[in-house]
Amino acid sequence: MKVSLLTASLLLILTGVAAAQGPQGAVERTYSAPMDRVWSATEAVLKHLGWDLDKTDRNFGLITTDSRRVDGENYGVYEKALRHRLRLQVKAQGTERTTVSVERTLFKRERILFVDKDEPVMSPDQNVEKALLDAIGKAL
Repeated sequence: MKVSLLTASLLLILTGVAAAQGPQGAVERTYSAPMDRVWSATEAVLKHLGWDLDKTDRNFGLITTDSRRVDGENYGVYEKALRHRLRLQVKAQGTERTTVSVERTLFKRERILFVDKDEPVMSPDQNVEKALLDAIGKAL
């Protein structure tokens, strides 16, 4: 009986974690273009849209942007704002097809004297991700 109670407790905890993360994940789109061309277009579109790149690793096809303020106030040593960050993965699907997936992290940030406290927030939609993928498609 203890084993089944333990199993039921673990399932309940895991279900709660999945619900907290939300049903939304990465949005992806496949383009009829080689990886190098899609990678260049993706970087150009991100820069054009004002996203600063934090980390890029072309070997693994990963791009992470710096976070940007969506709403709120930032006074340097003090910030109370809603921010978001993008994580993109660019994968070759053969020689002439490439898939780009975009995952947006939305979070509340409170900074006091250069100490950041970030709290994840459920994203209400995936409009930012879809608009980025549309822009990449137009750039190709």
